[in-house]
Amino acid sequence: MTNGSADPKIVDLIKKREASSKPFVSIEFFPPRTEKGVEFLRARMERMKNAINPLFTDMTWGAGGSTAELSLQLATHAHDHGHVSNMHLTCTNMEKDGDPKKAVHEALQACVENGIRNIVALRGDPPAGEEEWKAAEGGFTCALDLVEYIREHFGDTFGISVAGYPEGHPNAISEIEDPANMSEAEKARSSSFDGKVFTCKDDDYKKEMDYLKKKVDAGADFIITQMFFDTKVFGTFVDDCRKWGINCPIVPGMMCINAYAGFCKMTKFCKTRVPEALQEKMDSIKDDPAAVKAFGVEFGVQMCKDLTEIGTEVLHFYTLNLEKVTYGILEGLGYEVKAAADEKDAASMVAKGSAWARVGDTVKTSDGDGIVQEIHKDGSATVAIAGKDASIYKKEDYSKVF
Repeated sequence: MTNGSADPKIVDLIKKREASSKPFVSIEFFPPRTEKGVEFLRARMERMKNAINPLFTDMTWGAGGSTAELSLQLATHAHDHGHVSNMHLTCTNMEKDGDPKKAVHEALQACVENGIRNIVALRGDPPAGEEEWKAAEGGFTCALDLVEYIREHFGDTFGISVAGYPEGHPNAISEIEDPANMSEAEKARSSSFDGKVFTCKDDDYKKEMDYLKKKVDAGADFIITQMFFDTKVFGTFVDDCRKWGINCPIVPGMMCINAYAGFCKMTKFCKTRVPEALQEKMDSIKDDPAAVKAFGVEFGVQMCKDLTEIGTEVLHFYTLNLEKVTYGILEGLGYEVKAAADEKDAASMVAKGSAWARVGDTVKTSDGDGIVQEIHKDGSATVAIAGKDASIYKKEDYSKVF
């Protein structure tokens, strides 16, 4: 099947929603690590298109362009098979032939040629082999630069979405030595891990909101948020956006709870606020995978009901390349789901690359868990495993343990 026409802009589709109707549904995937995983994902994308007919479908883009070719291929595949494709694009560490912006321009031009008309404009994380994010000389420094570049060089060709952070960007979240001194707003978006308390301080939160306003004023059409598990925090974020004069659609990004380990890994990595009752429930069922998925559906349904009351226009699911929990949530909300979930291939749904691993991190390899001693430019890592000589593992052969 080939869709020869260009996709409509997502913001235009959102504006067509009738106020009395249920929110639209959208979904996100990431490029899998193996060829078999990619094959299975393509099949899942087609199943989910037929089962729930999402308003749009996101495809993520690896740090430093590490999945650039595959992300573009999968985003194009989505477009060709009837999805409205929304491709993530990170703008840093994207040098090509000595030009720090060439790879970004070529990716955008490829989207034009392949009918993709929607871009999620992001700064991006440091690529494998680098400890910290650094701007390339003469290149992009932030997502705002990318939004401005797209509008300057491609005009109104693309619909653009940008990231929003209801709890503050992870880089703007600080450890709090004395939680008693936090303001009420800081407490409301705070998180706790390993006995430490974290929050985005009020001054930093204001900077975050000022920056988000700049991205929208530069040409972003709507906002997709970082994952969250406290809907009150999202409601406050929406109210704050309106106070800041940010009046575009705000799409809540929801991480489907599929597994206890994954839930803990992601919330700790992003310093996401986890309500006490949610953490207690997850801890109580952590050894029962089926119970975790069932609860993921139950909790997701309640989140979506809360978000619908707030007035959200789209429910955006970070699917983790799976479908069972997403289907369960939608069925619980009264949406028609026209297919049963098939997750026999779940083990193959591992993200391509290991961009989050850094020196000193614990990683899992085929030889056991070890400590990263060095990350090489090609993404491979020297890993020290107890009782063995340190060995080099290709980037697809290790993954970070959280």
